[in-house]
Amino acid sequence: MLFSRALIPTVKEAPGDATSASHVFLTRAGYVRKVGAGIYDFLPLGLRVLRKVERIVRSEMDRAGAQEVLMPVLLPCEYYKETGRWDVYGDVLFRLKDRKSSDYNLAPTHEEIVTDIARREIKSWRDMPQNLYQIQTKFRDEPRPRGGLLRCREFIMKDAYSFDATEEGAKASYETMRQAYVRAFDRMGLRYRMVAADSGAIGGNTSAEFQVLVDSGEDAIVACDKCEYAANVEVATVRAPAASATQAGEVAPISRLHTPGAGAIDDVAAVLKVGACDMLKSLLYVPGGSTDVVMVVVRGDHSVNEIQVARALGVAEVFFATEADVKRATGAAIGFAGPVGFKGRILVDRAAAAVTAGIAGANETDWHLGNVSHGRDYSGEVVDVRLAATGDACANCDAGTLTAYKGIEAGHIFILGTHYSAKMGATFLDEAQQSRPVIMGCYGIGVSRLVATAIEQHNDADGIRWPMSLAPYQVHICSLGKDAAVLDAAKQLYDELWALGVEALWDDRDERPGVKFKDADLIGIPLRVTIGGKGLAAGNIELKPRTEPDPKKAEFIPVASAAAVLAARVQSALQVG
Repeated sequence: MLFSRALIPTVKEAPGDATSASHVFLTRAGYVRKVGAGIYDFLPLGLRVLRKVERIVRSEMDRAGAQEVLMPVLLPCEYYKETGRWDVYGDVLFRLKDRKSSDYNLAPTHEEIVTDIARREIKSWRDMPQNLYQIQTKFRDEPRPRGGLLRCREFIMKDAYSFDATEEGAKASYETMRQAYVRAFDRMGLRYRMVAADSGAIGGNTSAEFQVLVDSGEDAIVACDKCEYAANVEVATVRAPAASATQAGEVAPISRLHTPGAGAIDDVAAVLKVGACDMLKSLLYVPGGSTDVVMVVVRGDHSVNEIQVARALGVAEVFFATEADVKRATGAAIGFAGPVGFKGRILVDRAAAAVTAGIAGANETDWHLGNVSHGRDYSGEVVDVRLAATGDACANCDAGTLTAYKGIEAGHIFILGTHYSAKMGATFLDEAQQSRPVIMGCYGIGVSRLVATAIEQHNDADGIRWPMSLAPYQVHICSLGKDAAVLDAAKQLYDELWALGVEALWDDRDERPGVKFKDADLIGIPLRVTIGGKGLAAGNIELKPRTEPDPKKAEFIPVASAAAVLAARVQSALQVG
């Protein structure tokens, strides 16, 4: 492509709402343009990258034996009402009515529709296994679209669904998809971890995420330094703390501590000159569908895992108690709640239960209690209800320690079991001619999100540094000046590269070298070739790999062999997976 003929509207300033590197550079380099909150145009460069992601994903799905289908985006409400997700999705679901006032929704995902295909087409155990996938637009009314393509209301997703007759078959399908995901993400040049995860509104009993490791990620994960254990902090477990040598009966009696205006853990710790690990943090929640107030007690230096709280209570979600709820349940202001004397249900994290002389709220404004011990001064259900963090002991092995990382979810795989098939009547006749529900799996990849995710991991202060497999073009030719010999050499190299199957962008604009180099760094094509009069006189062109640790380092290549050398570099970079 000739730069002078291309639509590549680079700009110097980032949009005011851009907070992530990918949002800044996708906009500045002319890859995307915002249409509305969480809604974007893909301009030519952006679409080329999107198609590269799609191509890799599609090839690995096909290689794994999955078959591509295309399901509609506009869906009658009846399917979601069958499974209950018409209500579960709540405001996230885009809803609309047709001219007859019938209810429809725009698909946030397609479990119900693919299950409908299964119940109509799969009749016998002989019809399985099957795996159907699509690359399709999805819609979710995100309350806070942000990060450019990282969290949109309209996005492109690859979703695949497996159908098996047995649990063993479902596990085999899951493993096949796991391997396909590994190959796909390896080919994209991403650093990632597969981690245990929560199934959320999708449902199911086995779930794992592929988290791309970036400091800007909004997901928190932990991984062991001794074994392969890794998990989203929402579902991560830690090794139970060792039993305290001090028994509750040996601890001094409860004491009252005056803490005027100090309700937060840090404030109380400062007033009493103690560590947060010696305190008990008591938070109040209201389970979904209830008006009861439940107290959750964790150690002062830990955070509550609300997903595990919801599971312990047997509800879909929990909500922070309001100020009025706190006052009604404890008689005190927010910040002074504690388990001693609390009349409602109490969940106590294992680490908090091991604190034998803790400081807790007194359920009285401006007062705390000292020497509080579980089992002597208060009781509660001991469960794992805290978020894992760096330094925690791994529950999967005896020697490991967990380290926390930030990540962006790039893919998610589930074994759904019969969560949808049983509700929707997707059954088959087994070998004994008994009717049984189909066992399903679900496998998603955020295709458009990966465009941004790759940039979050591959950028520097000057712009994008695309992996070869995702770059819109593979070689960026910058010709300097108007000298006929320079232009002829640039055109010859450009034509030779395309003839060799190398995708080249030739910046043929009548611009200063600094402008061309700035745009080249911003756009981020892996190999930048500069052709100028001085180098050409010596029979050379200059090559600067954008992806090298030192992108400023240049090498010189003879003009005569430049096309072959560049083609070999490109092919070498693509030989992954």
